Amino acid sequence: MRAAVLAALTAAATLAPLAVGPATAAAAVPKGPSGSAFYRAPASVVRGPAGTPIRARAVSRSSHNAVPGASRTLLVLYRSRTAAGRAAATSGLVSLPRGRAPRGGWPIVSFAHGTSGIADACAPSRDRRPSSVRANRAYLTPLLTRWLKRGYAVVRTDYQGLGTAGAHEYLVGRSEAAAVLDLATAARRLDRRVGRALIVAGHSQGGHAALWAGARARAVAPGLRLRGVVAYAPASNLADQIGLARAYVTPGFGYSALIGLIVRGLDEAGQVDPREALSDAALALYPSTLTTCIGELSGLSSWGRLSPRAVLRSDYDTARIAGVLRAQGPETLRFGRIPVYVAQGTADQTVLPVFTRSLVAKLRAGGARSVSDRTFSGADHGTIITRAAASSTAWMARRLGR
Repeated sequence: MRAAVLAALTAAATLAPLAVGPATAAAAVPKGPSGSAFYRAPASVVRGPAGTPIRARAVSRSSHNAVPGASRTLLVLYRSRTAAGRAAATSGLVSLPRGRAPRGGWPIVSFAHGTSGIADACAPSRDRRPSSVRANRAYLTPLLTRWLKRGYAVVRTDYQGLGTAGAHEYLVGRSEAAAVLDLATAARRLDRRVGRALIVAGHSQGGHAALWAGARARAVAPGLRLRGVVAYAPASNLADQIGLARAYVTPGFGYSALIGLIVRGLDEAGQVDPREALSDAALALYPSTLTTCIGELSGLSSWGRLSPRAVLRSDYDTARIAGVLRAQGPETLRFGRIPVYVAQGTADQTVLPVFTRSLVAKLRAGGARSVSDRTFSGADHGTIITRAAASSTAWMARRLGR
C-alpha cells in the first residue's frame, strides 16, 4: 500500500514541472506534492547522479524560509549520498538574488546550519510553526540577506537524513560534505544563471560541515570552482571534547544534549552501544533524540537536567568514543592552497576558543597556506554570526572578485 501511494505521488509530480523563470531552467524539474510528502521519494527516483534535483517547489514570500533580498526561494529535494556512498534523497533551500546575473553566473554560497537535532522535524526547511529550530536560526537572516544583496545565490542543505528518509549522520564529515556540495550542483541544474564559483560556509556543526566540504570539493563536485571556506565557531577536536565531559558537573549545560546526539549518531552508524555508554538517567532520555529538537533537548526538563558527567556511565571508557570521533575531526583535513576563514568568539561556551585555536594551528601544520583566523571579543556562540558578518563577507568578496 505504501509503495503504491509513493508511486502515485511521484507520477502526479511529474505532471507539474517547475517553471523556474523565462529561459533560465536548466532542466524540467517536477514540482512534487506539498507538505511532508514532498520529502518522501521511492528508491527508483533517488537512484541517479548525485547533485540532481528530484523535485522543487517555490517558497511563499511570507514563509520564514524566504530570505529578504531573494528574488525567489525554492524548496528542493535532490540526490546526494551517505558517508558510505549510498544514494540518499536530501532536502534544502535555494535562494536566488535579484537583478541580472553577471557573466559567468551568480557565485554560490552553500551554507551549512548548526545543530538543530536529529529528528526529522528538526530539519530547518520543514519547520512550520514557532519553535526552537526557527529561533535558533533567525539570527542568520541578516547574514543571508547580506550575501543575496551582494549577488550570491545562497543554498542551505538540511543534511542527509534530516527531514528525509534514513538516519541523520550527525557530525559525520563525508555525508555532511556531500549534502553541502550536491545542493550547490543541484542549484546549477535548476537555474542556468547560477555559476560555478563556490564558497562553502557554516556555523557550529555547519562549520564542521563546511570544512569537510572544502576539503572534499574537488572529489565530490568537480564541476564547481571552490574559492574558499568560511567556518563560524566550527565543531572540532571532537575526541578531546568528549574526553572532557566528566569535567563538567553542573546541570543546565547544553553540552549534555550534544553528547546524547553524538551517541545517537554513532549508534546509528553501529559504532557505539548506548547501553554501554550512557547512564540510566541518560538512557531514559535517549528516545527523545529521535523526536525532539535541540532547544527542547537542552532544557531542564530534558537532557539539560543532567550534567555532562552524569550523561555517561562512570565506568565507561570515553576513549572508545574518542577513537571514532577523531576520524571526524576537521583538524585532520588538508587544504593546501584553499583559503580558509575561521571566526571565533571569546565568550563562546559551546565551541570553546581553545579548541578553535587548536584547529587553526593543526590546519596550518597540515599545510594549509591561507588560514584567516579572526577572534571577536565578547562574542558568544550565537552572536559570532553577527559580529563576523562584515569581515567574512568582505573576505568572500575578495575570493569571488565581487
